[in-house]
Amino acid sequence: MDGSLTGLAHRRLASVLSRRLGEEPAIVLNGPRTVGKSTLLHSLADDVGRPVIDCDDPATRAAVRNDPGRFVAGPGPVLIDEYQHVPELLDAIKAELNRDLSPGRYLLAGSTRYSTLPQAGQALTGRVDVLDVLPLAQVEIDGTPGDLLIHRLLEGVGVPVFTEPSVTTRDEYARRITSGGMPVALRRPPGRSRSRWLANYLELVIARDVIELARVRQREMLPRLMNVLASRSGQVLNIAAAAEAVGMEKSSAENYVRLLEAVFLIQRLPAWGTTLGSRIARQPKVHLVDAGVMAWLLGLTPEKIAQNDPSVLTEYGHLVETFAVGEILKQVSWWDAPVAVGHFRTAAAEEVDLVLERDDGNVIAFEVKAGTRVDGADLAGIRALRARLGARLMAAVVLYSGQLAYTHEDGTTVLPLDSLWTSQF
Repeated sequence: MDGSLTGLAHRRLASVLSRRLGEEPAIVLNGPRTVGKSTLLHSLADDVGRPVIDCDDPATRAAVRNDPGRFVAGPGPVLIDEYQHVPELLDAIKAELNRDLSPGRYLLAGSTRYSTLPQAGQALTGRVDVLDVLPLAQVEIDGTPGDLLIHRLLEGVGVPVFTEPSVTTRDEYARRITSGGMPVALRRPPGRSRSRWLANYLELVIARDVIELARVRQREMLPRLMNVLASRSGQVLNIAAAAEAVGMEKSSAENYVRLLEAVFLIQRLPAWGTTLGSRIARQPKVHLVDAGVMAWLLGLTPEKIAQNDPSVLTEYGHLVETFAVGEILKQVSWWDAPVAVGHFRTAAAEEVDLVLERDDGNVIAFEVKAGTRVDGADLAGIRALRARLGARLMAAVVLYSGQLAYTHEDGTTVLPLDSLWTSQF
């Protein structure tokens, strides 16, 4: 694999969306700009013979803003792209749903988190289902059929048996991880062409989407803050330290972090297990939404990673964690039942990179290691979590870049990282 994408990747979310349209009156597709939301909308439009109202187009936006009720009236599904440009649409949709709550009436897509829109909180509460459209997962890039590891674990059927060693090399891991999952970037060859696209993408999102959300007095600080957050992705979010690193007030940094989160450049992974004791950390971790964007900001390339420079390998370790957490959360987003997600960390710095909690209280824990070996010290966080949860810990998994799958003596399963996207079971 050279890190490029050819053709149109099949979205696993498509089947989830189809089911939800038969159940919910209004659905919002949330996700980063250019991630493929419009493709999903237009595919549905072709299937049902309905137009897409594109609020990214200035003329369409002006017409919709002038008379939003006209555009949301009538039988569904009404398909609206980049709806956040005309938030008045939400009140018009609310009025329509007061009269008719039939399933499948509205499908909206937007590049701003629904929960951050000023009118979102009151307009469609209890009447809208929000689905995240995230960067492409590796199973979508490869077109891998069959079961997904995370779904099997959530079903409670246990860790599958992997009978063959992984054949993914260290170099291929580096190529995949630094490529990320943004479809347009993946269609460009690695190197200067892809780098230009990523630079333009970040400039567009910051200059257009962030500025549209709020008045930003220090716009030049946003790219600097993004670079600092990229260097700390996979770590506990310390806004005061990030603010100091870029030379700005903590209150301004807090506002800017919220804006970068609103446009899907970063995501917070909340602390999990805070009810398990007073010595459990309560601060969230920060992750960039796309590992390819993070790699570009840090200047990490497969060639640089192959040189084995210690400082580069430290950054690469954080990148691998962000990549793996992203891959798992993508599979979680295709799961129909509620799943709480977070990270676990004790005051003694014992940590688990990702915790998934089902609605019945049972838990799955993941630790991510960039190296090819796992030793007992790497399992300290899982042991601390197991001591607190007992039988509630359904499965504990360490993902690493080694070749063999095996069970550690304490019951933790060690799996090659590519278990997240290969179909070996």
